[in-house]
Amino acid sequence: MPIIKSAKKRVRTAEKAAIRNSKTKRSLKGALKAFHKAVTGGENAAETQAEAQSHIDRAAKKGLIHKNKAARQKAQLARAAKLAATTGSPVKKSATKKPAVKKPAASKATAKPAAAKKAPAKTTAFKKTDTAAKTKAAPKKAAAKAPAKKPTAKK
Repeated sequence: MPIIKSAKKRVRTAEKAAIRNSKTKRSLKGALKAFHKAVTGGENAAETQAEAQSHIDRAAKKGLIHKNKAARQKAQLARAAKLAATTGSPVKKSATKKPAVKKPAASKATAKPAAAKKAPAKTTAFKKTDTAAKTKAAPKKAAAKAPAKKPTAKK
């Protein structure tokens, strides 16, 4: 038990907040159960959906659940209500999940673009009679190679 006066007050306020939070959580759970019961029972789920969304928003505003969780839960409620309205039959809770679909693996031929073929290197072909004359007349010069192409950016 705390000795300092401010610590004692903090314990009292924490107890009050815990009671308030538990009431809000309990009302949220009750609203969600009522909505799912209305959906599976084939009743009009619009009223219970509005009430459940209100409870979700209230819990998110008070900081009991994260705002992303609140958004996710409201989207799930809307999806379940829409599915129940379109089919007109009772909907189970597990029916709202989408099945996982695997994409076919891309083949290697389509995955890589065709590489550009290199031009054959320049070859100097001399006639046998010309080679003897050129070697004596002038020394051979190194064949000039074309400068390497820079890779272009893909668009």
